[in-house]
Amino acid sequence: MTDDLRPLLFSIAYRMLGSVAEAEDVVQEAYLRRASSSDVVVENERAFMTTVTSRLAIDVLRSARVRRETYVGDWLPEPLIEPEAPAAAETEESVSLAMLVLLERLNPVERAVFVLRDSFDLGFDQIAGTVDRSEDNCRQILSRARKRVADERPRFDADPGERRTLAARFLAAAREGDLEGLVAVLAPDAVLIGDGGGIARSIPHAMHGAPAIARALLAFYGQVDTLGVTLEPVWVNGHPGFRTVDSDGRIVNVMGLDVVDGRIASIYSMLNPEKLGHLGETSTLGLRPSQSARRR
Repeated sequence: MTDDLRPLLFSIAYRMLGSVAEAEDVVQEAYLRRASSSDVVVENERAFMTTVTSRLAIDVLRSARVRRETYVGDWLPEPLIEPEAPAAAETEESVSLAMLVLLERLNPVERAVFVLRDSFDLGFDQIAGTVDRSEDNCRQILSRARKRVADERPRFDADPGERRTLAARFLAAAREGDLEGLVAVLAPDAVLIGDGGGIARSIPHAMHGAPAIARALLAFYGQVDTLGVTLEPVWVNGHPGFRTVDSDGRIVNVMGLDVVDGRIASIYSMLNPEKLGHLGETSTLGLRPSQSARRR
């Protein structure tokens, strides 16, 4: 058995869990279980490992949902960072922050069926065996899950170049303190969601409306030079965004942008260092005072 399936298995686990660390643990456990049953004859290694990974992810998701009920503030997925835009638009949608947040509304079995069918096009026979349901029941579960996400299923502007240009305009307006310019690139009903997890400084609840968001962003970006941080353009879960690092190159924040109809419709700001550790060393700069003192 090789590691050839690891990227596929991680993709499945991450879409189900929204956590890089938990997805990596699930994949590792799947390989350990396969190794412990190496004497078992498996006709289709891909199907077998997909099933094991999905079942493990369902178990982890059940316990994770309990923890998320007591999570401080809004919950956002752990971000995936790329230097360039992904090649496939369908990949962008299925792994986007907006979709992962939306999938939190599904129960673990609904989410598994939805991900395995809509993102990976698995047959209902394999999905049924994975979630221990009949094929007809899985079709009903998929229909129910699709209805639950249909009204708010994310849609994005297709051209990566246009999205990159809009992100650059957003950053320039913010850095220059241009309130009107910032409002102009935001959708009137834009939303800003921050995730500090009670550890980092973040807005406690989602903020709505271009003017309010623009003022809040200018308050932060006006301190960039004073704080000595640098904003680096990156692609966050397939969409334009920024990574903020301190003077020592440690990660302070990751921000993702959703672009719809030529405007920025959603901004996701991840400050919780527990969700950024997979990207490198994290900074204490954005932490609440009590947490900062504890980490020194």
